[in-house]
Amino acid sequence: MDSKEKKSKFITKDIFKSSIIQAFKKLNPKYMMKNPVMFVVEIGFVISVLLTAFPNLFGDSGNNLRLYNGIVSVILLITVLFANFAESVAEGRGKAQAQALKKTRKDTTAKLLDNKGTVKVISACDLKKGDIVLVENGDIIPSDGEIIKGVASVDESAITGESAPVIKESGGDFSSVTGGTKVVSDWLKIKITTSSGESFLDKMIALVEGASRQKTPNEIALNTVLVSLTLIFLVVIVTLYPMANYLGVKLPIATLIALTVCLIPTTIGGLLSAIGIAGMDRVTKFNVIAMSGKAVEACGDVDTMILDKTGTITFGNRLAADFIPIEGINRNELIKYAVICSLKDDTPEGKSIVSLGNKLGIKIDENLYKNVQFIEFTAQTRMSGVDLENGITIRKGAFEAIKERVTEFGETVPKEVEHIVNRVAKLGGTPLVVVVDEKIYGVIYLKDTVKPGLVEKFERLREIGIKTVMCTGDNPLTAATIAKEAGIDGFIAECKPEDKINAIKKEQEEGKIVAMTGDGTNDAPALAQADVGLAMNSGTIAAKEAANMVDLDSDPTKILEVVEIGKQLLITRGALTTFSIANDVAKYFAIIPAIFTIAIPKMQILNVMKLSTPNSAILSALIFNAIIIPILIPVAMKGVKYKPMKAEVMLLKNMLIFGLGGIIVPFLGIKIIDLMISPIITILSL
Repeated sequence: MDSKEKKSKFITKDIFKSSIIQAFKKLNPKYMMKNPVMFVVEIGFVISVLLTAFPNLFGDSGNNLRLYNGIVSVILLITVLFANFAESVAEGRGKAQAQALKKTRKDTTAKLLDNKGTVKVISACDLKKGDIVLVENGDIIPSDGEIIKGVASVDESAITGESAPVIKESGGDFSSVTGGTKVVSDWLKIKITTSSGESFLDKMIALVEGASRQKTPNEIALNTVLVSLTLIFLVVIVTLYPMANYLGVKLPIATLIALTVCLIPTTIGGLLSAIGIAGMDRVTKFNVIAMSGKAVEACGDVDTMILDKTGTITFGNRLAADFIPIEGINRNELIKYAVICSLKDDTPEGKSIVSLGNKLGIKIDENLYKNVQFIEFTAQTRMSGVDLENGITIRKGAFEAIKERVTEFGETVPKEVEHIVNRVAKLGGTPLVVVVDEKIYGVIYLKDTVKPGLVEKFERLREIGIKTVMCTGDNPLTAATIAKEAGIDGFIAECKPEDKINAIKKEQEEGKIVAMTGDGTNDAPALAQADVGLAMNSGTIAAKEAANMVDLDSDPTKILEVVEIGKQLLITRGALTTFSIANDVAKYFAIIPAIFTIAIPKMQILNVMKLSTPNSAILSALIFNAIIIPILIPVAMKGVKYKPMKAEVMLLKNMLIFGLGGIIVPFLGIKIIDLMISPIITILSL
């Protein structure tokens, strides 16, 4: 995961206390029915309690049956409480985060402007969509809105976690503001765009509290599988009773209950909700608001990723990449003059020329050129430069503009210059010709630079089978050059908004899950069409409303990390399900031989763990079944460690680690518990 993901303690003292309280409150049958597997365990607990009070209720008889039933009851109660505790911890982490956000919303006031421009201070909760508010230096922005006037620095750290303020102004991509952020300079007039309770802050609070979290399709499918397995084992246990009677083995009802609880998938049943909530929590900690759990889960199934070029794959500013001298000109001379005429050029292009010159060993002392006359670039001249004190003039600019300037001096332009210019243009770059007085020295090659680290990120996605497609308005040659440099799988050149939608639809028609990033109004239709639409918080309201996820950091490349979070969620769920089912297989072979050994001595050969007695075998398995849930809570909360790889390799790895581990761990755990409790059971039975 990226270093931006905020680190926090797994569980605080307050969360621990509240989770214990919630674990008991969740024992309410109305709540437990939402988790059928654990509801079966709770029913078993109730029956065991009745059997403890009335040992002969169902015709059972025998020495110390009341004590045995009581021990089973206690273990079953602990099992349910551990499962509830796991879910409560996950919810508690989210609620702790929500409290800080609620405080921000509760304490915020707004300076409402009426038609006459008069300021009236009201609570932020009383704002309505369409209201105009004034926010000044030090004020908290009361709700989401669009800037209609003013320019100011806004500290978004309360929402995004980033400390550097962002410049916000009316018009353009940075006119959108989020409630809960703080103005740290100047002032803004903002038009409120959301009603009370519908802002991103409200959505974030609802998200982290889990109030709006609905079960996702995969989670519903897994729940169905778990319920089916539970029903199958219930049928098995019911038929086991008459079979045991036929063999002359008397099975107490408490034993059948214990056997049921051990064999049904209680481990994953107890952790399933915690895994889902924790997955949403990880996305939120990554400063992404997901409008639904389905959006997070869809990230884990993404097959194709559509990305804008400008601002996502490239910086968006054309920066110096090379200096190409014409024949007869020393390259260092070209670099020197290019740097001199860019010393006072504050554009990204000018700064990049100076930076590249320094990297190539040409360092110019700016103090020597304090008094030169800098000529700024204009649309009319299409060039910029300096007039030195010794009368030398240096210019850099478009080929046609420089050609016209040289012609005015009565000189001709070498044919080589035009060849260099055309070569740079075909590569998708921007050629700037450098001329000193009337003599052309060469060409500065500017290009839209690919962001560092993207090649590695795209390679990670390729390893897990995700295809990347770049959308750009550039010509096919330029698009191909950028795509090759960035390591993109494919590209759509000269792309219009409708082309993005068609590309997404084409992939979806082939049964693929598509993700896309965007920030402009023209991206809104494509964001709405994509299965995962990640909009930038700095973008337009239309883009944010169309998407199902919003990145509060406005980092377009974050979709790469969000996909990995979705993958981790699915992998964690799959890994713990594998472990749970493997657990059940191990417990089956641990308990059944021990139960029937008395009636069928030959079954002793299957009692590979050499468990002491049938009762110790059952209680050992039941105790292990309970304690494995809290042991796995950190795995459920933090997620299984994720590394990019192909799906079949990942499946094989998880089957090996969690499947094999799920079989071995119970054998070891049950045997150790059996050795510990056997002496106690022997003493109690005397």
